[in-house]
Amino acid sequence: MKTQAESNGIVTLTGEGEKLVKDSPLYNEGLRPTTRAEHSWTAYNFASLWVGMSICLPTYAMAAGLISLGMNWWQAIITIILGNVIVLIPILLNSHAGTKFGIPYPVFARLWFGSKGAHIPAVARGLIGAGWFGINCWFGGAAIDTLLMSMTGWEHVPGHLWIAFFAFWLLNAWIAYRGPETIKKMEAWAAPILIIMSLALLVWALTKAGGWGPMLSAPSKFTSSGEFLKVFFPALTGAIAFWATMALNIPDFCRYAKSQKAQIIGQSSSLPTTMGGFSFIGVAVASATVVIYGEAIWDPAAVLAKFSPFAIFLGTIGIILATLTTNVAANIVAPARAVENLAPRKLTYEHGAIIASVVSLLMQPWYILENFGNYIFLWLGTYGALLGPIDGIAIADYWLVRKRRIHLTELYKTKGIYSYKTGYNTRALWAMAIGIVIPFVCKYVPALSIIWDNAWTVGLLISLAIYTWMMRNDSTIMSVKDYEKVTARGGESKAS
Repeated sequence: MKTQAESNGIVTLTGEGEKLVKDSPLYNEGLRPTTRAEHSWTAYNFASLWVGMSICLPTYAMAAGLISLGMNWWQAIITIILGNVIVLIPILLNSHAGTKFGIPYPVFARLWFGSKGAHIPAVARGLIGAGWFGINCWFGGAAIDTLLMSMTGWEHVPGHLWIAFFAFWLLNAWIAYRGPETIKKMEAWAAPILIIMSLALLVWALTKAGGWGPMLSAPSKFTSSGEFLKVFFPALTGAIAFWATMALNIPDFCRYAKSQKAQIIGQSSSLPTTMGGFSFIGVAVASATVVIYGEAIWDPAAVLAKFSPFAIFLGTIGIILATLTTNVAANIVAPARAVENLAPRKLTYEHGAIIASVVSLLMQPWYILENFGNYIFLWLGTYGALLGPIDGIAIADYWLVRKRRIHLTELYKTKGIYSYKTGYNTRALWAMAIGIVIPFVCKYVPALSIIWDNAWTVGLLISLAIYTWMMRNDSTIMSVKDYEKVTARGGESKAS
């Protein structure tokens, strides 16, 4: 029975399939497959999305953290670029499903974890997104607090830091509440502004420091390759984990892609380049402050506080814009969708955005950011170890097990083929558990600590291999013949 149609590599529901899905208790407007008309995001939209998300205070802080751990400027930048090139691979692989079938991440997760089991990877990704939301609000609030103190007598206001934090948190929550289309519009015009402001900061540093030499002359603190590698591998895992969250829920955005080519070009051209470029600006500016002020100032707000009042005002707008574009895109969509997926007929994206914003406060971002060790090793390293196996299962299921063939309407049935026997795919649960446990055990065995240092990569490969093997004869795998029964290749969808 034909319930979906494919045209130019994008699958949409036919009239019959659309009716079946709309009657499902697992359906709502936020979780349904996108129509052909909604596939409107171009390569520029995806490039601006990543520019807006990458130019943020946590990126600046990650580069600063690597320098503080002993790396010189080029070691830190290479580590960050390499990490982003690696994480780009699962991002593009998982983007394909979102683009082709127009489904958000929680629905994609039903494919490999089951209709009920999908809550596990969706909530796991959602909690980490909420944590990042709080971290970005704390970064932004602290920056605004610093800048206000430099312009007024703000420091005399009792609890001024907390006031700035909560005010900025409310602004982020309000914009996130307005939904993904607002994010698309904001990123489109914010991206070029952020690039210009970042380059202006670099030009200032270069001019004031008297050239590249004095800025980037600080040597590495490592005396041997062994010392360097002890920091490099966990730092690389941290750099990968920085966007390992988006590697999972990228279908939330790619479901709007105009074509596979648009999302591939847009993402590949912007993620590694922007992360590497903005990290370099952070390192260069901080190095310049040693020459200019006699000390390394890693906080961009503290640097801006030394400028004229007009420059401080512009800088404050830039920091607000940089934090907003990252937070509302990268850190609220996934948790909002995860909440929505818990009860699709009762909860909406707006409900999810509010709940996720509140949960972000419970994650205590001020503790995570107490020192760079907490930030890079505790936060980035630990959640990277948790998400790597889920990434591995997602890639294995779509590319190796099902070979990109999905029956869309079955994803919206409580007792469909993707519900398995109990609503949970136990093979996915086992693959995830093994992929998580092995690196965690190695963390406490000194001779095997390198496995923990590369926990995201190791966990991904372990779970990918185990899941592929366990699913080799699964009855839910569609053959080419079965796929063609429900899909008219080259036809146009009535839903478009």
